Amino acid sequence: MAQRAVWLISHEPGTPLCGTVRFSRRYPTVEKRARVFNGASYVPIPEDGPFLKALLFELRLLDDDKDFVESRDSCSRINKTSIYGLLIGGEELWPVVAFLKNDIIYACVPLVEQTLSPRPPLISVSGVSQGFEFLFGIQDFLYSGQKNDSELNTKLSQLPDLLLQACPFGTLLDANLKNSLDNTNFASVTQPQKQPAWKTGTYKGKPQVSISITEKVKSMQYDKQGIADTWQVVGTVTCKCDLEGIMPNVTISLNLPTNGSPLQDILVHPCVTSLDSAILTSSSIDAMDDSAFSGPYKFPLTPPLESFNLCYYTSQVPVPPILGFYQLKEEEVQLRITINLKLHESVKNNFEFCEAHIPFYNRGPITHLEYKTSFGQLEVFREKSLLIWIIGQKFPKSMEISLSGTVTFGAKSHEKQPFDPICIGETAYLKLHFRILDYTLTGCYADQHSVQVFASGKPKINRKLISSDYYIWNSKAPAPVTYGSLLL
Repeated sequence: MAQRAVWLISHEPGTPLCGTVRFSRRYPTVEKRARVFNGASYVPIPEDGPFLKALLFELRLLDDDKDFVESRDSCSRINKTSIYGLLIGGEELWPVVAFLKNDIIYACVPLVEQTLSPRPPLISVSGVSQGFEFLFGIQDFLYSGQKNDSELNTKLSQLPDLLLQACPFGTLLDANLKNSLDNTNFASVTQPQKQPAWKTGTYKGKPQVSISITEKVKSMQYDKQGIADTWQVVGTVTCKCDLEGIMPNVTISLNLPTNGSPLQDILVHPCVTSLDSAILTSSSIDAMDDSAFSGPYKFPLTPPLESFNLCYYTSQVPVPPILGFYQLKEEEVQLRITINLKLHESVKNNFEFCEAHIPFYNRGPITHLEYKTSFGQLEVFREKSLLIWIIGQKFPKSMEISLSGTVTFGAKSHEKQPFDPICIGETAYLKLHFRILDYTLTGCYADQHSVQVFASGKPKINRKLISSDYYIWNSKAPAPVTYGSLLL
């Protein structure tokens, strides 16, 4: 298991290249092995410039990349693994492990110890899992305690020396770069407990367990007879366990209030050692009844060094957090819009941000706007044919707000104006983006007193709750339209 190369790229929308390579490292000895293993299917590691352009194109992060590209965007290319093939100079570089976090793209190319034609199954490429561990370790190092850009630049300058210890010759020895920074030794061979192959180092320092629960709402509201509104909560529990010892054991419990919505479709991380059968059998496909399991949800585990997603879940809350009405009427060269939003009384009225995006597809730039709003501010992006209604951090006491007005468009330019094959005529939608801290829609929380740690030292328990989402409403839609949405 080894890595051929690694990159850290800052995503910079609005700049000519849309990104900058902040760090890169190639391993010539691994590259020679790749040439031997891959044979005629060998593709060399490119220079930073072509790699940057190809990766941003594949991730759809280029500013002018708005059109459908069949080789990348067709249904046969739906990617759920963060592993890509990059077309560079007429050849495909595969596998490329890449993901975006905090405006930094982490990428590496694992060594494949066999021919690439035909392409081998991912499960047979052991370097892929090590590549993820490597990148997660770098991510944890860069952003642990990092407060500003100067600290980030300092840590980036330390990476070349740290990787000499943590990943010499492309072989990962320790994913926890803090160990290399503090000049700590790797696990001693005299320790009585055998260290597993998947855990490449040990932690030394102050023990602490951090738990973050993030819930996102996926909702479609039509306000039309014959088309049912849909909504669902999707949750992610992220953990970081900084504990000494080779195999510390931890039990994390998730709890719900008395009227909380049961968690369903639970998927857990492989480090979870056992699980109650009632947790695994709770499914959103089955009709909900009084016997639905409502916790506590206990997860005994042996955590890895890096930050990891303990579990994913879904939940069907009784009502959407915000109800919406969106009407659009075409009057000659103008569009008349009416929008009403109402925050449900059970939802915490304290947002980090809340704004509604109102795009107009297949039209020219906005040339004139007349509007009236009962709350918030309206921003106009004329060239993008987009209105953004900035609601702010609180709804008014009435919990209801409205926006109405008329929009006039100029001549349509096919090169610049947004295009959508579905949003034709009076078919349109509104997206609502919001985030609420220290709150979950299901009521799910991690009780710090129920976290059990079997390791040396008493750890500090950190908790974080976030609710966020995308909302989509269609106006005069002929049939339900499903939009995939993802918040980073």
